[in-house]
Amino acid sequence: MRRTPLFSGIIYIILGLLFTYLATQNIQRENGWGLFTVFLIIIATFDLGSGLRMVAFHFKWQKELKNK
Repeated sequence: MRRTPLFSGIIYIILGLLFTYLATQNIQRENGWGLFTVFLIIIATFDLGSGLRMVAFHFKWQKELKNK
């Protein structure tokens, strides 16, 4: 089975949302921002950014395939 950028993008977005959830839970548990929380937010940012970029690429790619 071949993975499309849409599938990979959705997986990255889900992981980004999961890391965001874990970071908010960590903030509430520790009563503030710690190093681990900042690390989780950085990972979530990279995952969400990559996921959105892959989803956008998928739709651009599909549009180009239809024009050929």
